[in-house]
Amino acid sequence: MRGRSLNVLRGLALLAAVFAFGVVMFGAFVRLSNAGLSCPDWPTCYGRATWPEQQHEIAQANQAFPDRPYETHKAWREQVHRFLAGTLGTLVFALALIASWRRPWTRYAVIVGAVCAAIGVGMYIRGEHHWSLLLSMLAIGLPLIAALGLGRPGAWRISVLALSVVVFQAMLGMWTVTLLLKPIVVMGHLMGGITTFALLAYAALRFNGVSARDDSYAGVRSAVAFGIVLLLAQIALGGWTSSNYAALACGTDFPKCLGQWLPPTDFHEGFVLWRGVGVNYEGGVLDMAARSAIQIAHRIGALVVFCYLAWLSHRVSRRGLRAQGRAIALVLVTQVLLGISNVHFGLPLPVATLHNGVAALLLFTLLATLARTQKRQGEGMFNTYGLH
Repeated sequence: MRGRSLNVLRGLALLAAVFAFGVVMFGAFVRLSNAGLSCPDWPTCYGRATWPEQQHEIAQANQAFPDRPYETHKAWREQVHRFLAGTLGTLVFALALIASWRRPWTRYAVIVGAVCAAIGVGMYIRGEHHWSLLLSMLAIGLPLIAALGLGRPGAWRISVLALSVVVFQAMLGMWTVTLLLKPIVVMGHLMGGITTFALLAYAALRFNGVSARDDSYAGVRSAVAFGIVLLLAQIALGGWTSSNYAALACGTDFPKCLGQWLPPTDFHEGFVLWRGVGVNYEGGVLDMAARSAIQIAHRIGALVVFCYLAWLSHRVSRRGLRAQGRAIALVLVTQVLLGISNVHFGLPLPVATLHNGVAALLLFTLLATLARTQKRQGEGMFNTYGLH
């Protein structure tokens, strides 16, 4: 029974990680195709569970939201993304429930947290936003407390922690719409998706036995961890670039910007994180100097990350992790080429979407390398914290 339960946990963690990667990719497609506000309400789309399709439904939608005319080719993208995110949330809830089942109080904390999240969505639809916010905070806090109370090994904690992250990610998705694509929220939503994927991927790696027999790779562990932090910072900077519509701020010039090595820039204005509420940020509100500053910062960050990860791939290869080192190098070069192609070809949607996906894959190669440097958890440890 124990082995069967553990196999279910392993398979579910892997499925959730793969599904999370798909959601990240589709979310990038929605954002980059300018469909982020194609459903002006949340979680419904023009008041419907799906989206308007018939002519009379479209007429009603336009009447209800005169400031946001219905766009047939965009609305389905946003609502399908929400369906996918909801499915991922269900998978993560199942994973958290199984991982927390050993201790009754952690099990009940996960269940009550999920119920609070569901009721909170219903109250938001009814306009009871204060109660919805309170329930959402409980939905985040209860699994978080449960994760902290589980103890070792870490894969179980991560599985439960992922539920808190998914609930907060749903709130960021809501704020993305209600705050009209506010850049700090859009960037946060991207990072929430990446964080969800990272947690699920690392849990899946650990559950499925990716580890070392001893601590022989401990010498490179901190270097890999720092590489993950550095890459996450660069992904956040990429999200800031995208959310401020600064991807083509330098035109199609590379490595120059607008035909110059030092074009006019305004870093102070480009990195103001909070500009109040009530502003529609669709299309961006910054001038060219501020957007150029963001694009140049993103390029500098890319250069730093490239140099560090190139060195890291060489180092882990020399320490005996040749497959991991080669994977890091291959995905790193692919990501750089996609970034240059984005600029050179004027941000084509397939290339821009792949740029987001390969960033997640690069993160995965680092997570897999980190897991490979971790000492293997004994079978007794799995049985102690596993399911009966």
